[in-house]
Amino acid sequence: MDKKTLHLLTYSLVVVGALNWGLWGLFNFNLVNTLLGAWPNLERLVYVLVGASAVYDFAGHSKYCKYCGEKKPE
Repeated sequence: MDKKTLHLLTYSLVVVGALNWGLWGLFNFNLVNTLLGAWPNLERLVYVLVGASAVYDFAGHSKYCKYCGEKKPE
């Protein structure tokens, strides 16, 4: 898997996690559970992948972010 594909995948999972938390906070609605509640192991895997994606994106963020990757003038 190339870095662009990995980035798009991890970013998408982070967005899913953020939307799920937003829905949970606003409406007490768990989208992941609603979609995957019949398969608790798959639901748990999604949560693990969302968390791992957040760590991956955070660790490499400055490499691909046009704002964080900029050199500051001295």
